[in-house]
Amino acid sequence: MIDPRAIIDPSAEIGADVEIGPWSMIGPDVTIGDGCRIGPLAIIKGPTTLGKRNQVFQFATVGEDTPALAYKGEPTTLIMGDDNIVREKVTIHRGMLQDRGATVIGSNNLFMADVHIGHDCVVGDHVIMANNASLAGHVSVGDHANFGGFAGVLQFRTVGAFTHIAAYSYVRKDIPPYVTAEGNPACAVGLNVEGMRRRGVEKTVSAALDHAYKTAYRAGLTAKEACDALEDEASRHREVRMFVDAIRSSEHGIIRPRRGSQAT
Repeated sequence: MIDPRAIIDPSAEIGADVEIGPWSMIGPDVTIGDGCRIGPLAIIKGPTTLGKRNQVFQFATVGEDTPALAYKGEPTTLIMGDDNIVREKVTIHRGMLQDRGATVIGSNNLFMADVHIGHDCVVGDHVIMANNASLAGHVSVGDHANFGGFAGVLQFRTVGAFTHIAAYSYVRKDIPPYVTAEGNPACAVGLNVEGMRRRGVEKTVSAALDHAYKTAYRAGLTAKEACDALEDEASRHREVRMFVDAIRSSEHGIIRPRRGSQAT
């Protein structure tokens, strides 16, 4: 199941039932979990750990050094969970010591062709990034976030769980959970209603999130005032608590509707 033309460093640890295609390169300090499938002409450099049943397609580069000028070659890591799909020409860089020193990818994610994930990013589970979507360094992405093609996120920003970022959007501020963002710069255009429907969010929860969204974006309140007004509802609904806590903890401010528009 390992093609004889693959180049595998003797220190690499390869699990059971792993497939590695021709001309792929597996470097030192790489661990590949059971059942992974590495296509031809893929590169995996270490220190990198892949969990079980990950698929890495041709021309992808996983675990490369970051090109950030502050990086001086110090040992850093990439850690990936299980059941991820890394399509053609995806690039995922390891961390740098000026931050956590690690890039961390969860499980059950889909990274389509030409996606880039920069150093020290933390990506949750069930995230979908369409072709050419990119994360700069130090970006945090919550579970079930969905990125359209060519969407980009500025460094140190946070993209909340269950969000949707439309194609070609440029995210310069944090995005609270369950919000849809669109444009350059990205603005709030409503809740991720379709994502909520697909995941079976109950009507009472949807109504609570709708009220929270309108309080934060349409009531003319400051972020702090909106969060204070939503505390009672946040105590009853975990999803509203996620929304409120994300706004309170934002260090760079949250995205807002376009001037003169009313976000739905």
